[in-house]
Amino acid sequence: MHASLTTHQTAARTKRSVRWRVVDIVIASVIGVASGLVFVVWNQAYNPLSALLSPVMPGLQALLGGGWLFAGVLGGLVIRKPGAALYTELLAAVVSTLIGNEWAALTLVSGLVQGLGAEIIFALFLYRAFGLGVALLAGAAAGLALAVNDLILWYPGSGVAFVSIYTVSSILSGIVLAGLLSWFAVRGLARTGALSRFAAGRETTARV
Repeated sequence: MHASLTTHQTAARTKRSVRWRVVDIVIASVIGVASGLVFVVWNQAYNPLSALLSPVMPGLQALLGGGWLFAGVLGGLVIRKPGAALYTELLAAVVSTLIGNEWAALTLVSGLVQGLGAEIIFALFLYRAFGLGVALLAGAAAGLALAVNDLILWYPGSGVAFVSIYTVSSILSGIVLAGLLSWFAVRGLARTGALSRFAAGRETTARV
C-alpha cells in the first residue's frame, strides 16, 4: 500500500512538473515580447555590423546571429517545460515581424526553426537538466538551425567554404550570445528574486 502510494505521488509530481501554470504562460510571454523588442534593435544593428565582418571573411557575418537566438534558450532555462523554448523564440519573432523588418514573414520561419533547435536539446535531457552545459548545447543547436535555415532561404548554392564558415560562425554565436549569456541572465534574475516562483530561481538562491 505504502509503495503504491509513493509511486502514485511520484507520478503526480512528474505530471505537474511538465504542466504549464498561469505564471509560466505569463512569464514566457514577457520573455518572448521583451526579446522581440531586443530583436527589433538587433535588426537595425545587423546590416552595419555585417558590413564590417563580411569583407574580412564571407560567412563571418553569422557571428551576429546569436542576437536572434537567445529568446528560446532563455525561455527554456526559466520555464523548464515542454514547448517553452519554441514558444518564446517564436513569440519574439512574431513581435519582430509585427513591428517591421526587412525579412517580413520569413522571420516567423526563422523563429520556428531556431526555437525548435533549442527545444530539441531540452527535450533530449527530458526537461530535467538546465546547467551551463545544456544552455551551451541549446545555443549551439539554435545556431545550427539558424545556419541551415539561412543557407536554404538566403544563400542557396553557396560554395563549401562559405557554408562551412557560416555554419561554424552561427554555432559559435549561438553558444556565446544565446547559451552563455542566457545562463548568466537567469542567474542574475534569480538573485534579484524575480524568479522565486520557478525552480531556476530557487536553485540559484539555494547555492548562495
